Amino acid sequence: MIKLPTGSKILDKLLDQGYESDIITTIYGPSGSGKTNLCILCAVNASRMGKKVIYIDTENNFSVERFRQICNSINLDHLKIINNMAFFKPNSFEEQKKTFEKLKDTINSKVGLVIVDSIAMLYRLEIGKSEDVFEVNNDLANQLSCLKEIAGKKNIPVLVTNQVYADFEEKDKVNMVGGDLLKYASKCLIELQITPAGNRRAIIKMHRSIPENSEIIFKIVEGGIIGTTEGRGFRLF
Repeated sequence: MIKLPTGSKILDKLLDQGYESDIITTIYGPSGSGKTNLCILCAVNASRMGKKVIYIDTENNFSVERFRQICNSINLDHLKIINNMAFFKPNSFEEQKKTFEKLKDTINSKVGLVIVDSIAMLYRLEIGKSEDVFEVNNDLANQLSCLKEIAGKKNIPVLVTNQVYADFEEKDKVNMVGGDLLKYASKCLIELQITPAGNRRAIIKMHRSIPENSEIIFKIVEGGIIGTTEGRGFRLF
């Protein structure tokens, strides 16, 4: 199995060398938990390896300053790295759909990574204004199908971030926006949490070969992320 290194040694250790190349990996968690940071880390690493990166930014979360910090920390020219990246910023759920369909038909072997940050933003806005929830969910399923086809047929890792919401009946339970649609479209699910000490916990919730609930604790720093210890940190098996 070919894998794409994540850009972080501690995350590579958790994922047994990196993100799998023929599937959708979904990283989900609350705001500020590090989802976009992990996307940028992987984008930098893929680009430095000479691969083209498609970055679909629906929330305007991509920070050029953060990108520059990560590049500078490993002595990379951020302008050369970003030249290997193509950015799309759909403003509606319909634009998001058209972006995925276009990529499915035009993407080539030079592309080594597709990032969608996040899959949920425009979906939630569409749900909020639509009277036909079934139709919106069907559209999301079709969009995910496009991403699955890109990953599976083109052998390109697709990295997706997703938002979460609280369960009013089970307050400790975390739910992904899009529910089962995202769960079944992905072969790898990684939940991010913010710990009491302000660090981040990454937990494997689903994977084809790594035990469920394997986890690490990490800290976000200027150059990316570093491993740290807090409670259950570094429990990999």
